[in-house]
Amino acid sequence: MTSLADLPLRADLVGRTAYGAPQLHVPVTLNVNENTHPVPEEVRADILDRIAAALRGVNRYPDREFTALREALAGYLGHGLAPEQLWAANGSNEVLQHVFQAFGGPGRTLLTFPPTYSMYPNYATTSGTAVLEGRRDEDFGLSAATLAAEIERTRPDIVVIAAPNNPTGTPVALDALAAAYDATDGVLVVDEAYGEFMPDDAPSALTLLPGRPRLAVSRTMSKAFAFAGARLGYLAADPAFVDALRLVRLPYHLSAITQAAALGALAHAPVMLGMVDEIRVQRERTVRGLEALGYRVAPSWTNFLLFGGVEDPKALWQGLLDRGVLIRDLAIPGSLRVSIGTAAETDAFLEAMTALTPVGAR
Repeated sequence: MTSLADLPLRADLVGRTAYGAPQLHVPVTLNVNENTHPVPEEVRADILDRIAAALRGVNRYPDREFTALREALAGYLGHGLAPEQLWAANGSNEVLQHVFQAFGGPGRTLLTFPPTYSMYPNYATTSGTAVLEGRRDEDFGLSAATLAAEIERTRPDIVVIAAPNNPTGTPVALDALAAAYDATDGVLVVDEAYGEFMPDDAPSALTLLPGRPRLAVSRTMSKAFAFAGARLGYLAADPAFVDALRLVRLPYHLSAITQAAALGALAHAPVMLGMVDEIRVQRERTVRGLEALGYRVAPSWTNFLLFGGVEDPKALWQGLLDRGVLIRDLAIPGSLRVSIGTAAETDAFLEAMTALTPVGAR
């Protein structure tokens, strides 16, 4: 049987493994930060009608500029954004890949701050961009001083900051993000994949866009909108930044079906975002339950929690799996991450954790 070793693979890909969290069929899946609530019936019905209409013209290529979708995204985000400031693709993964294709490449560098989203180095690798790692403050924080110092030390071409961070849930203050922009001559991407889960009074990095043409703020419909299977991510930036992404996108990269489905979800944004409040409730339940068992829970502005004080993460992960609950082991010493699910899923997780935690450790 042919193996990778038998193929003329690119030298920088030799020895690497493909990205992917475990996809196991278990009753409670809480390992990839999905929104486990189903899309409401009234929204599903409208989306199906829109897809049926799109199918009538599916013999033709879709709107290459996804005009209606950009208008809807601009309206949803607000902040005075115009449609020409919006870009979308098949998940925020493809959006960020476009950024790396446009602004990275051989001889250029990415600065990232681990532990953070593990795909950032993958975007760098696939675009021939070298990876640099910056330090974080205690408790996974990123202050303005730390960001400025690390950027000045490394002089990267691309800086990506997850805010809130994944996998820790840690927020990043607006003044720190502004300091990061001021310190770099390259592009700064603020990844707000979990922006809808931030406190209602917490300002978004979208407020920093005016006057900062090298800044982009990425978002996704996978989390708050429960749209992970539809694959729709997007970013907001200066129109010139968006024009740069056009240079590297594949023709007609967003299908008519994807555009129709996303428009249907955005048309019902208040209904879809009603799930966020319930997730916040379950997040606080989970925090209280884990702390009562003696675990340390990192502050989180997301739909997941990183909890520490785990004596044997691999054993606890396996014990939960044996009880039908799948969470994530990210190889952070003494820690595991759990996505926030429905009330029933929270019950199942906390019951399993209680059964697996020695009484003396509580």
